[in-house]
Amino acid sequence: MLCCQCNENEATVHLTEVVGDKMKKVDLCEACAKAKGVSDPAGFALADLLLGLGASQQVEQSAGSEGGQLTCSSCGFTQADFKKTGRLGCSECYNSFADGLEGVLKTMHKGTRHVGKVPKALRRARDVSDQLKTLQKKLDKSITTENFEQAAVLRDEIKKLQKRLAEVAAP
Repeated sequence: MLCCQCNENEATVHLTEVVGDKMKKVDLCEACAKAKGVSDPAGFALADLLLGLGASQQVEQSAGSEGGQLTCSSCGFTQADFKKTGRLGCSECYNSFADGLEGVLKTMHKGTRHVGKVPKALRRARDVSDQLKTLQKKLDKSITTENFEQAAVLRDEIKKLQKRLAEVAAP
């Protein structure tokens, strides 16, 4: 097994963190383990490895530009707490640490805004419904501008999409 840090050397140090019912594993070679201070628990931030290299440093740098250590006004969570645990204290922490977290979140997720999950059937129905709304607007505009050839084409497309929507909605 290769080191998850350098992806070159054989991993000889294996770390496991269990939080609740979830388990996270980090495998390091001896050189990366020493560089991260794994033998010295005080100098080792598991959050850096789990969130990606430099995650807590980004938060620290954003705080350093403001001249001190950031603290959440709601829960009192500090950047040191974030570095130690790899977690934030409350929802307000995202606003308090926003500058440093944006880069971290972009590397971890597709974006910086939570959109949730949608079941496939509902997503398909929603997509078709959105297409119908767009075509209906185009149809209205075509009728207003008296472009009846275009309106006829759009009407036919709308009928096809309405059939498709009925099929998607009733599995």
